[in-house]
Amino acid sequence: MKQTTIAAIATAIVPQQGSIGIVRLSGVDAVSIAKQLFQAPGNQQWESHRVLYGYIQQPSTQQVIDEALLLLMLAPRSYTREDVVEFHCHGGIIAVQQVLEACLQAGAELAQPGEFTLRAFLNGRVDLTQAEGVADLVGARSPQAAQAALAGVQGKLASPIRELRQRCLDTLAEVEARVDFEDDLPPLDEAGVQAELQEIHKTLQAILATADQGELLRNGLKVAIIGRPNVGKSSLLNAWCRCDRAIVTDLPGTTRDVVESQLVVGGIPIQVLDTAGIRETEDQVEQIGVTRSHQAAQSADLVLLTIDASAGWTSDDQQLYQAFQDLPMILIINKVDLVPKEQVIYPAAISQVVSTIAAQNQGISSLETAILETVQSQSLQAANLDWAINQRQAAALQKAQAALTHVQDAIADQLPLDFWTIDLRGAIQALGEITGEDITESVLDRIFSRFCIGK
Repeated sequence: MKQTTIAAIATAIVPQQGSIGIVRLSGVDAVSIAKQLFQAPGNQQWESHRVLYGYIQQPSTQQVIDEALLLLMLAPRSYTREDVVEFHCHGGIIAVQQVLEACLQAGAELAQPGEFTLRAFLNGRVDLTQAEGVADLVGARSPQAAQAALAGVQGKLASPIRELRQRCLDTLAEVEARVDFEDDLPPLDEAGVQAELQEIHKTLQAILATADQGELLRNGLKVAIIGRPNVGKSSLLNAWCRCDRAIVTDLPGTTRDVVESQLVVGGIPIQVLDTAGIRETEDQVEQIGVTRSHQAAQSADLVLLTIDASAGWTSDDQQLYQAFQDLPMILIINKVDLVPKEQVIYPAAISQVVSTIAAQNQGISSLETAILETVQSQSLQAANLDWAINQRQAAALQKAQAALTHVQDAIADQLPLDFWTIDLRGAIQALGEITGEDITESVLDRIFSRFCIGK
């Protein structure tokens, strides 16, 4: 690994809102660069895991940039297992930018996205599942997603993967011993090997079952509210969000574009799309809104088809239902204070139906319950997860599963032991890709490029 010292702003920069900004250094020259820039008055000791108070100066002019704190963490007791220095500056934009520029002038290089965590991985501080857990924790959109990510950071996912890999290694050792020393060892217990491979395969399947749940926690659910104009879609969004997110009037066609809002329901992040009322219109602006509504609904994971109870099930409602019936759907019968739900006739094929009076904020809890039931009907009980794998990890597990299946086929076909070892090594390599014990540089680049700079 190249022995450079990297620097980056490690906190979000928000004008006039950030009270503290952190600039982080890591590498062999981190301390020497810090001593060029930081003046600590009095007899403060530059010792590991101490906080120093002082002033940061421009290295060329000695002009004071900021009054700050310095946190010193010497290797190996640091996030990267290198010498790490953090400048805790005043927040905002100017101060932290000037401190970063001073670090670069003093010899540091600008860190690439995820480079601090990459160094932590390369230096053995974390494995690859823990590194990905860090990224998931930073990007978590619900408390449940944060807990699942934290479990990854704590190594709770790596532990069963390593155990399975070790069991495959033990099996490989037994098989290879018979290949090399057949005359000196008792015959291989083929039935025992098959039983072991079946147990490993079963455990892999249980871990793989968390992939869709993990995807739901990380990316959430996209829900589109669709319907004819003036059925109460925007009122429903406002009641659900408990704010005036969308403009509501008695005039049809008020919503001209897709309005988005972010919610969390049962631990699942939900992106709600309030679409323009879908109808035939001569208004060019409204036509664009209708087109975007169709596109938004088609990209959604779940559609909330909203109708007006007082108007009943109309031919326009039927057209919308037919257009989107291939998507998971919940029927929202709004304005049931005007006409009871029981008097509204709708297609029997719609199994999830919720009554609302959106203008009075009634029916929202029933709607959320229906959404969770729809999610759970697809075996996506995300709120109950301790941890969950991501799509990269799922792909590696599927490779391991396929390799173990080939081993079992080789046993059934009475093929020579050499054939067994080829696929056993394939399974071991695939499992090693998950934790990073067998990984290519291109895969590392792909993983860490998705990190934010400074992490």
